[in-house]
Amino acid sequence: MAVYTEVPDEELEAFLANYDIGTLMSYKGIAEGVENSNFMLHTDAGTYFLTLYEKRVVEGDLPFFLGLMNHLVARGINCPTPIRNRKGETLGKLAGRPAAIVSFLEGISVRRPQPRHCVEVGRALAQFHLAGADFGLTRKNALDIDGWGPLFDSCREGMEAWQPGLAQEIDRELTELMRGWPRDLPSGVIHADLFPDNVFFIGDRLSGLIDFYFACNDAFAYDLAICLNAWCFEHDGSFNITKARGLLQAYTQVRPLGRGELDALPLLARGSALRFALTRLYDLINHTPGALVQPKNPKEFLTRLRFHRTITSPAGYGLDA
Repeated sequence: MAVYTEVPDEELEAFLANYDIGTLMSYKGIAEGVENSNFMLHTDAGTYFLTLYEKRVVEGDLPFFLGLMNHLVARGINCPTPIRNRKGETLGKLAGRPAAIVSFLEGISVRRPQPRHCVEVGRALAQFHLAGADFGLTRKNALDIDGWGPLFDSCREGMEAWQPGLAQEIDRELTELMRGWPRDLPSGVIHADLFPDNVFFIGDRLSGLIDFYFACNDAFAYDLAICLNAWCFEHDGSFNITKARGLLQAYTQVRPLGRGELDALPLLARGSALRFALTRLYDLINHTPGALVQPKNPKEFLTRLRFHRTITSPAGYGLDA
């Protein structure tokens, strides 16, 4: 989350007048992430989040994202609920941008996840995958393997200036991944961005999932591989197999993995590490000066990518082969 678009007070007041959420008392920009402009709203009726959609978010995708959140809430998944205006709509316009308000979710994100948190995440991810089975809309993954090549090409020159030799390494990696990428694994709606800052806890209990703006249809095991990268590495770059084992075992207790999914995990983990390295490189090279934004360092995902190259079976992640 970040702020790219500043909203004049009078425009915000006019926008909020369309909602039954009380009188605005205060609001502030949220300086996290890199995708949209986000504000926390405090009214005399409660706390809400306002999002203005920009950058890589396609307006035509918003009914999928907002509809998915409503669907998940109805299936018992704790996540923000889109708020409807007096016309019954969840999507509006503010400061020239598509905009939506969602409910406030209690909890905090953990900065240093422990194995117990990873167990909670594995279970919640499997529940999410099952809950989305009957969701009526679909969305192609715009950042699947077929999108990594064009993304790479768009920042190749800046990447080479940032770290000489890196473009050649990524070019080789893309070639290998394209050659072996599995395209027939069990699929459905995935979160695709379930990092620690998108999961809330109250104590050790997972209290909810947020930020569904990369959600799409893709392989469930790819979503699991993203979580391996997001939750199971330490700040020094080392892999924590205890965290990985807990995450994967908790997932499989809710939704068992097939043989093909298990065998594909090392390649899927390499691919997900490359995907986040590429988008972080793109954001670093193309970030907007002066915005309340914190581009994230791509180096950690390059380290994770190199680690996954050494793994040849699910045993490398703590699962019995």
